[in-house]
Amino acid sequence: MPSAVGLDPSAGPSLCLLLCSREEAEALEKELLEDYRFGWQQLIEIWGHACALAVTKAFPLAALPRKQPTVLVVCGPEKNGAIGLVCARHLRVFVSIPPRRRPLEDGGLGVDAVRQRWGMGRLMGSRPLQVQLINDAYNVVIDAILGADAEPEQVKEPYTGILATLKQIRIPIVSLDVPSGWDVEAGSSEGISPDVLVSLAAPKLCAARFLGRLHFVAGRFLPYDVQKKFELNLPEYPGTECVVSL
Repeated sequence: MPSAVGLDPSAGPSLCLLLCSREEAEALEKELLEDYRFGWQQLIEIWGHACALAVTKAFPLAALPRKQPTVLVVCGPEKNGAIGLVCARHLRVFVSIPPRRRPLEDGGLGVDAVRQRWGMGRLMGSRPLQVQLINDAYNVVIDAILGADAEPEQVKEPYTGILATLKQIRIPIVSLDVPSGWDVEAGSSEGISPDVLVSLAAPKLCAARFLGRLHFVAGRFLPYDVQKKFELNLPEYPGTECVVSL
């Protein structure tokens, strides 16, 4: 059974959010894929679009400190990287943003997302990230590097170097689902410290250790029976919103 954590009192006097373990998150995704016939690309598109909306809510265009609405989306090679690519594509539609980097060669889930993103403009390759350049050129960094599947103790280059750089930057970080370098359940006292967290489908156990400014959840698409089976107790989504702030 998922672990419980209280929400902001404004979300409701009796609402208690339930956090998923790694095993529960994997079982939830398996049910969506096998029982409800969602496709991986469909889920990635849903989550990428929701993440882009969360970014625009957390950082409204008029409130950005720089004249240019620059956002750096740092993508890894697995599911979170593909979601980051889709997020970047939607942000490119919403506002004009610069390219984003992808540390490794594109493959697997990211192939179509890369091709679609290429159609929207220029991409950066595996260039070294420089702290001062990021601080000077960008408003926000989106962390779409590792995600829930990664084991922190097994993280190697180029990711260790990238994470070391992100720990030093002064601008806000938005992490998708699980902050890179964190264990999906235990979190991390040595990982990056995002300003915003966007949980996909449902928050994971590590979200209990999140101390940032805003925590969004992108789970409106979840069938009611799935929410009930996994006892997620997610908050209501107002109007037509596909993400909600906890």
